[in-house]
Amino acid sequence: MEDRRYPIGPFSPQSTYTSDELSTILSTIADSPAQYQAITSTLTPDDLTKTYRAGSWTVQQLIHHVSDIQFLHFFRMKKALTESDYTTLTLIDMDAWANTTDVTTASIDGSIRMLEGITPRYVRLGQTLTDAQLAIQYYHPVREYWINQAQALAMSAWHLQHHLAHIRLALPTT
Repeated sequence: MEDRRYPIGPFSPQSTYTSDELSTILSTIADSPAQYQAITSTLTPDDLTKTYRAGSWTVQQLIHHVSDIQFLHFFRMKKALTESDYTTLTLIDMDAWANTTDVTTASIDGSIRMLEGITPRYVRLGQTLTDAQLAIQYYHPVREYWINQAQALAMSAWHLQHHLAHIRLALPTT
């Protein structure tokens, strides 16, 4: 693999998504908590300290990050749907969040439960979006482009699989 930062490739949004593609995206999101539960169920404390490349986050940081970002994606979607002036998405300093004491010292169990808890609501919300709601956009200042709700769902599905691949790279026996 040439670039371990992007084991499934970088996120590349499509301009539009068919209903079948959105269904697949939502299924990927819905299935991800079980995949994270399965891959983490037998991890040792040593496994949690492993990284997928030099200088990367540990498996523990990745798991906490994924649950944080899943909540953030849900939060952004709710804001976009309920606040007409929400035109620039909410950002966080991901590296700073990945180094807070809850991430570096807390058990991953809470983050797995958080991922399992928020995901069904997020998926349900995504399933109920009308075409007009899927078209609601906001600006992504880091990526420097406008993103609509269909693309945001695709980004979420990609993000979940992206970090699952990182964990698999860190734990080559999984």
